[in-house]
Amino acid sequence: MNTRRNFLRQSMLTGWGLVFLGADRMLAKTTTNTMNQQFDVIIIGGSYAGLAAGMALGRALRRVLIIDAGEPCNRQTPYSHNFLTQDGLPPLEIAHSAREQLKLYQTVQLTDDFVSEAVRTEAGFRLYTRAGRPYEAKKLVFASGIRDLLPSIPGFDACWGISVLHCPYCHGYEVRNQKTGILASGDAAFEIASLISNWTRDLTIYSNGPAFLQPAQRSRLLDHNIGIVETRLARLVHREGRLDQLSFDDGTTVPLNVLYARVPFEQHSKLPQVLGCEITSEGFLKVDAQQRTNIRGIYAAGDNVTRMRTVANAVAMGTAAGMMVNKELIEESF
Repeated sequence: MNTRRNFLRQSMLTGWGLVFLGADRMLAKTTTNTMNQQFDVIIIGGSYAGLAAGMALGRALRRVLIIDAGEPCNRQTPYSHNFLTQDGLPPLEIAHSAREQLKLYQTVQLTDDFVSEAVRTEAGFRLYTRAGRPYEAKKLVFASGIRDLLPSIPGFDACWGISVLHCPYCHGYEVRNQKTGILASGDAAFEIASLISNWTRDLTIYSNGPAFLQPAQRSRLLDHNIGIVETRLARLVHREGRLDQLSFDDGTTVPLNVLYARVPFEQHSKLPQVLGCEITSEGFLKVDAQQRTNIRGIYAAGDNVTRMRTVANAVAMGTAAGMMVNKELIEESF
């Protein structure tokens, strides 16, 4: 009881008030604390697009908060490629370097947390995190990425990003001319096979069941010596994510070094949709050339808006988003 009295007395002395947010939420705030939680822009997602947006806004003297949950899609990918000046570096090393560089900009803050709720306000937006922290901002940038939905084939998840790949432009050069497979069927199998044939001639489609190819497609593939195997997969045999062979339900195996796969995905954050942002037919956030969503004040950049999943592209989109957000803020106040 004495502890409770001391707390209440201290609360009165420091200007604390109790704010009730629903029946099950109670937050204590001070005037100073509230001011510290108000930003020009909050960026949800602190990977490449989010960090790039933060740098553009920091250089524009904006008060910025980057909130990151630490779950990038490429977290087990050993190396990043096709990014000038960064080619061959581990993705996590690139992100770490970016975070260190952002420390030079005193108006930019980073916090490790997950945004669990977002609402519109007269001044912009109010966010609440998993840790129970409230934040407010005039503008939002969703650089929250996507979550890959991997098939339940034993060994697939361990190889994902290492020897099971999604992008030849990111990794194709390093595995060129190796024994390569494609996990796909139908039009997707034909499309990916034609693309990957630029990097290797030792190529086979593994459709994990019926291939659903048109006769003309099947004939074209065979003309290019691209095999088609429709036997069901049992597992991927690997050593620390390095693919060694495919094992099938009928007990047969084939040696394989690389497997390309285009897996389904979902948005890592559902909050853009909660706030009314449109989603494309492919499942990406819909943005215009300035990275603006259909909701005024909300921008998006990175893997959550495009199939072009490269670090370089994410950085470019994040930079553009930061610049356009700053331009909008200027137009509203000038």
